[in-house]
Amino acid sequence: MSKDLNVSATQPDWSREAVTRFWDPAAKLMRSIRRYQACRARGGILGRLLAKYWVLNHTFWSTVTQCEIHLNTRIEGGLRLTHPTGIVIHPDSKIGPNCMIFHQVTLAGPVTLGGHVDVGAGAKLIGPLTVGDNVVIGANAVVTRDVPSGVTVAGIPARIISGPGA
Repeated sequence: MSKDLNVSATQPDWSREAVTRFWDPAAKLMRSIRRYQACRARGGILGRLLAKYWVLNHTFWSTVTQCEIHLNTRIEGGLRLTHPTGIVIHPDSKIGPNCMIFHQVTLAGPVTLGGHVDVGAGAKLIGPLTVGDNVVIGANAVVTRDVPSGVTVAGIPARIISGPGA
C-alpha cells in the first residue's frame, strides 16, 4: 500500500467512486448510498419512493460484498473500497475525502477519518478517535488512540512507524 501524493486531502475526487464496468460492486454500493442520501434530502413523495428503491439496491450490494455501511453514514467524496469484502463501518463514523479502505476493516464506534487516509486490510479502529489527514494505517493494525496527520501507523496496538514523531 503506497501513498499517492497527488491525491487531495480536502477536495473530493468523485472519479474514484465512478461505476466503470458492469460488475463493480464497490462503486455500485457507494452509488446506492449516495443516491439514497440524495433522495432523502430531496424529500416529498417521489423522494421517499426513490429512497426505498435505493434501500433495496443497497441491501443487494451489501449482501454481495458482505459490507455493513449504514445508509446515513457521513462519507465525503472519493471513497475507494479497493476490495469490498467484510467492511464494517459504524453509523456514527465520519469519513473524509479521498480515503481508501481495504477488505475486512472495522470502524467501531464514532471514528473520524481525515482526508486521504488509507486503511490497510484487516485494520480495526476502535473509537471514539480521530485520524488526521494523509495517514496510512497498516494491515491488521488496531488503532485505539487519535492519530496525527502525515504519519504511518502499524501494529497491535498501533504505533507511529514513520512520519513526524516516529
